Amino acid sequence: MAQKKTIKVRQTGSPIRRPGDQRATLVGLGLNKIGRERELEDTPSVRGMIRKVSHMVEIVEE
Repeated sequence: MAQKKTIKVRQTGSPIRRPGDQRATLVGLGLNKIGRERELEDTPSVRGMIRKVSHMVEIVEE
């Protein structure tokens, strides 16, 4: 069985004074504090969520 591709994301910015939908997107990604990292499945929907909050997250190279 093929291994699923994953992507590692780290939160670099604060959701303070941001629209509610951006805060909700961070929570949906499993992030809510600066410096937190999550390893997520690399799907188009996750990529879209990352793109929406790209100013507050970074992709970590493994």
